[in-house]
Amino acid sequence: MSLVRQYYLLTKPGIIRGNLMTAAAGFLFASKGHIDIGLLAALLAGTALVIASGCVFNNYLDRTIDKKMDRTKKRALVTGAISTKNALLYGTFLGILGFTILSVYTNLVTVIVGVIGIVDYVVLYGIVKRKSVHSTLIGGISGATSLVAGYTAVTNSFDTIALLLFLIMAFWQMPHFHAIGIYRRKDYAAAGLPILSVKRGIAATKQQIIFYTLGYIVTVALLSLCGYAGYTYLAVMLLITGSWLYIALQGRNVKDNVKWAHKVFGVSLVVLLVFSVMISLDAWLP
Repeated sequence: MSLVRQYYLLTKPGIIRGNLMTAAAGFLFASKGHIDIGLLAALLAGTALVIASGCVFNNYLDRTIDKKMDRTKKRALVTGAISTKNALLYGTFLGILGFTILSVYTNLVTVIVGVIGIVDYVVLYGIVKRKSVHSTLIGGISGATSLVAGYTAVTNSFDTIALLLFLIMAFWQMPHFHAIGIYRRKDYAAAGLPILSVKRGIAATKQQIIFYTLGYIVTVALLSLCGYAGYTYLAVMLLITGSWLYIALQGRNVKDNVKWAHKVFGVSLVVLLVFSVMISLDAWLP
């Protein structure tokens, strides 16, 4: 693997892509059909760089944990392909560049949202994940900030809609990551991380998946019922989230927990994609 690719993977590009999708969706939702392409480009560039920075720092902090897990033991900071000094310089450069772009081309509210996201992911989540079963909930704060940042880049305000968007993403992440916690339970146990599936068992994790899926359905529906999104959005989202809930409920009786958790995870990605598309197109839909 080339050194350039090692640096690229250090930024966790999969996380960046997912967050850019929700950032763009929040931006288009707030734009209501009047799209400022320049502002959108600046938002996406700044957001990508800030997230990349956070992921590099996360890799640095987690290098001792990563070497204990099969899926992460070949990361560059574990193998020594990239030195810790270079990783810190790299992450700092990405963060400064990202926040500079957001500061110059967006607004203070969006910059603050970005700061909250990176502090939560690098510092708070980095500490709590080693000590508490609530790490997923804490980490969900940072995961919800990209959607909110997309919205605030247009509106320059954190209002009721921004709060609802935050809650939607926060609720979505819990079933998504609890499913990962089930099918990668052995990895997390080997690393000594007290996630819910390791500390309290799979049955308790399944209950949380159902609870947060219901919460997601309620918050998604409120976006329309409160008059912020149309009824086409509502109909489509109730259909797709209802399917997700049905699969979550099946978990109470399944024998193959790993297979079921993979299914919950896979459908969660479809749900997020559909949600992002629907709020992006909401201005043109009844």
